[in-house]
Amino acid sequence: MSRIADLMAQPEGKTLEFKRDLTSPKPLLKTLVAFANSAGGRLVVGVTDDRRVVGVADPLTEEERLCNLIADSIAPRLVPNIELVTVQGQTLLVAEVFPSNSRPHFLRQEGAETGVYVRLGSTNRQADRPLIDELRRGVEGVSFDTLPMPDLSRDDLDMAAIAADFPDKSINETALQSLKILVRDQGRWAPSQGGILLYGKHRRFHFDDAWIQCGRFIGTDKSEIFDHLDIHDPLPKAVDSIMLFLKKHALRGADFSEIRRKDVWSIPINILREVVINALVHADYSHRGSPIRIAFFDDRIEVESPGFLLPGLTIEEMKRGVSQIRNPVIARVFRELKLIEQWGSGVPGIFREAKANHLPEPLIEEIALCLRVTVGLAAPLALTRNQSRTSDPPTAKATDMQRLESRLESRLESALAAKVLLNLQADAIGKSGLADCLGHKTVSGELHKQIRRLLESGFIEMTLPHKPNSRLQKYRLTQHGQTLIRSLVEGQLNE
Repeated sequence: MSRIADLMAQPEGKTLEFKRDLTSPKPLLKTLVAFANSAGGRLVVGVTDDRRVVGVADPLTEEERLCNLIADSIAPRLVPNIELVTVQGQTLLVAEVFPSNSRPHFLRQEGAETGVYVRLGSTNRQADRPLIDELRRGVEGVSFDTLPMPDLSRDDLDMAAIAADFPDKSINETALQSLKILVRDQGRWAPSQGGILLYGKHRRFHFDDAWIQCGRFIGTDKSEIFDHLDIHDPLPKAVDSIMLFLKKHALRGADFSEIRRKDVWSIPINILREVVINALVHADYSHRGSPIRIAFFDDRIEVESPGFLLPGLTIEEMKRGVSQIRNPVIARVFRELKLIEQWGSGVPGIFREAKANHLPEPLIEEIALCLRVTVGLAAPLALTRNQSRTSDPPTAKATDMQRLESRLESRLESALAAKVLLNLQADAIGKSGLADCLGHKTVSGELHKQIRRLLESGFIEMTLPHKPNSRLQKYRLTQHGQTLIRSLVEGQLNE
């Protein structure tokens, strides 16, 4: 009795749904399929939407009818635990479904391709082909990022990036095989999908959504964007690039000397770093159509990664430290690089640190086949529509920006080259756009010269390298250019 009483007090969600009766069986069957394909759950029949207990009219007959509906309508065979319980003098029908090792289950009437459903929050979502494949791989014990890419070879890996990440390790065939960056495929060694996601020379060609979209918005919604940055770094390097973007906007309007002296930020740096790493490691890279997204609002920061929770896992279990590794190759490399430590320790640590620092409790949600983590700020960081990139650069307050620009000028031996790099921090810009940002009426010969020098030095690159004279040509920072600016910013912070 206490167990059902506890259920009655809970809201509908990932593992619980209430139905009045069996008169419309299809929604009920979708729910059972979704439970079996996700984290399991309980369906309670005999309760109205407003949570009134009305019971079922003929319990034994309805129990038999439900069993027959399940047997006739769901494949592969699903055998939930069905029992009759009494609440407030009324008999309820409770069907308990456990995460299934026969997934994906589907409605026979709709077929194996269109009749598969998963549970997202309190709703059932029809699974598409990539998600169905993910469910099958889970049953087979196969992870997407461990699969080989047989048409590729070691030459498709960025060995320089790997060597830079592992300076103390001899990067040979054995090391790559140990990290599962190379895997055996039909008698030869080929890059794994995780290896290409981590260090592929042409990662975006093979995984066009394997990038990170960062945005700073004005206010508390996405109606007006102030600044944005698309990050295409190798995944381990992307952590620092994302954090640099967040830090530079945290510095807007902040007391730079206080941050430098006390390492006190207006955003929870440690929490956000952990959330970002979790997003990169656990994203479903087989899911196409959505990159990882970082949205910075006046009152919060949202980190959204593609992919719903793996079957058998719930948000509450995540908070308790239960962990399932979606991408073992990516996770292994991140652990070797000391970006993550003990499995499952990250999420509980996020909540502990938020509580210790009197911050709003982070919110974890499954939304449209994405996992979103919202980190609230202790105090709003309001932007106004009158602020602009030129009048108040996002890297620091004006005096500190001048120091950064002076250091860049010294390093590049050109004030104009320094200004070009700083303007390319937020977005790719063409020559005419750069001239506008610099307050020039036209693209001068000196601007042409400095862009050419920056290209030759590897600090910037073309967005259309095969069409250098295209009118659509833009320029963006390379990893080399980002590292230069990052080192100078951090140098100022450490003074």
